[in-house]
Amino acid sequence: MISIMSGHSKWHNIKRQKEVKDEKRSKLFSKVSRLISVAARDGGGDPDANPALRLAIQKAKDARMPKENIDRAVKKGTGELSGESYSEVVYEGFGPDGGAFLIYCLTDNNNRTVSEIRNIFTRYGGNLGAKGSTSYIFEGEEKQPSYTIDITTEAGSEKIDNMIEAFEDNDDVQDVYHNYKFPEETN
Repeated sequence: MISIMSGHSKWHNIKRQKEVKDEKRSKLFSKVSRLISVAARDGGGDPDANPALRLAIQKAKDARMPKENIDRAVKKGTGELSGESYSEVVYEGFGPDGGAFLIYCLTDNNNRTVSEIRNIFTRYGGNLGAKGSTSYIFEGEEKQPSYTIDITTEAGSEKIDNMIEAFEDNDDVQDVYHNYKFPEETN
């Protein structure tokens, strides 16, 4: 008698975990590659003479990005290879409970990116602001907020956390700054 086993094989489980890991790594490589290209375009392809490029290359190395991919991104930025042209864009807006957001993006299509950012704000009960509406709140290179908004409920904390995650999952978004103070930060 042949017995049929239900469920999945061990390989299937490993394959699924590998796919998730590879997808996250691919998104990270994409973001870092764009950062390198823009830094090379703005300041030249020599990391010794371009601190922004040096920092972007260090981020790529920290992410364990292959050297060939780093070189290709630098060449795209300097114009040696053809490719998309990225521009830096900053979006400002307000989340639930009046929290401030400052979002740095690198995009090849401003219209698509603003639409995606506006959609995320709307989905989580916030709204996209005008230029200068929240940037004054974030000070210095570290973009530390001058004041914070305490999150008091578990539901509010989860909603804002999901909103921040949605921004970070967007391929064009490089950095997300906010002035929320989550309950676990109050201890």
